[in-house]
Amino acid sequence: MEKNTSVETENRGRAVALLPIGIFLVMFIGSGIITRDFYAMPTIVAFLIALAVAFFQNPSLNFNEKIKVCAKGIGDDNVIIMCLIFLAAGGFSGAVTAAGGATSAVYLGLSLIPPKFAVVGVFLIGCFISISMGTSVGTIVALSPIAVGISQATGFSLPLCLGAVVSGAMFGDNLSMISDTTIAAVRTQGCQMSDKFKMNFKIVLPAAIAAAVIFFITTMHGSTQVELGEYNILQVIPYLIVLVGAIIGFNVFVVLIVGTVAAVAAGLVTGTMAWGGIFTAIGSGVTSMYDITVISITVAAIGALVKEYGGIDFILHFIHKNTKSKKGAQIGIAGLVAGVDLATANNTIAIVMTGQIAKEISSEYDIDPRRTASLLDIFASVVQGIIPYGAQLLSAAAAASITAYEIIPFLYYPFFMAVSALVFIFLVPQKDKK
Repeated sequence: MEKNTSVETENRGRAVALLPIGIFLVMFIGSGIITRDFYAMPTIVAFLIALAVAFFQNPSLNFNEKIKVCAKGIGDDNVIIMCLIFLAAGGFSGAVTAAGGATSAVYLGLSLIPPKFAVVGVFLIGCFISISMGTSVGTIVALSPIAVGISQATGFSLPLCLGAVVSGAMFGDNLSMISDTTIAAVRTQGCQMSDKFKMNFKIVLPAAIAAAVIFFITTMHGSTQVELGEYNILQVIPYLIVLVGAIIGFNVFVVLIVGTVAAVAAGLVTGTMAWGGIFTAIGSGVTSMYDITVISITVAAIGALVKEYGGIDFILHFIHKNTKSKKGAQIGIAGLVAGVDLATANNTIAIVMTGQIAKEISSEYDIDPRRTASLLDIFASVVQGIIPYGAQLLSAAAAASITAYEIIPFLYYPFFMAVSALVFIFLVPQKDKK
């Protein structure tokens, strides 16, 4: 028998405890449908309304007792560390962007790739940029104009070229050690970033190879001359420091601080950053993470109340009743985070919202936390990378004045990533947890 029989499974919980989450989804999706803009309603507003609903539930607890429940949930080690990492990652991102690191990394990559391989090259560069920057949208914004130029020079389909950009961006969004999705997945499951990276990389590597091969085959007979901008290798070094340091397993805070210092040094040496702009650049990066930090705190409060009221027990009982194996439990986790991402159009929020439930399921079925963290991140990224109302496709489409739907058929990597993860679930047995 695969599941952990030592865990109490008779508690059926209360479905009504999930009302705050339901309210959030109805408001967020309803607002998107009515306004035809899923970003019209600020996410934090919808969550605050959901939190208010949670406070009105369960009169057996008074207001002060509910505040204590929220405070305990917010004060969880994983929540606090996750928020601090968000801020540290933002500081690094702000510094390295101001230093010209993103631009240099793009043009350095293009200079190393033969022109006729420009489309597959853009995919590979996107993989590197996104895994270094930790942001898929930032990667798409940086590379989309180049993809447009490649399309014009070669005659290759514009949606195809943009599909390569989005595919590469989602590679790093899922794997980067400074990506908010990775931070959320790791902290909610209580595993190490380097361990999650290694397991996650093994799962998605076949998908990345398959996508690169498809992009190569479909464009191998084309040729182009890509106009290169200036780049400086010094501006790329901070990315390499963070990437290598995180893979080796150094403390994430130390890696991000060293990376930030290296980015500032590179900016000063190359003249792209003035002394007076150092703190402004770092501060801008930190403030860019305020939204996800505040949302994470609010979601932690909602989650604590939902758990106190029996909502998580209800979900666990439902999955327990309909799942007979570890494989089924993993499919349940994948479906859960994918469904929430479909509703919220934000993979980080989807992971934060489902992280605690996924952890409970993993404990129930004795699933390796590294495995759970990888599946959460992968399936949230799969959905985020293909939904036409997500920030990723909207950004790519806007850069070329086309519709997001035109790009979807060419999103080879997200689709292959889903297939690769499903193969992993069904065919790769779990080894003993470390």
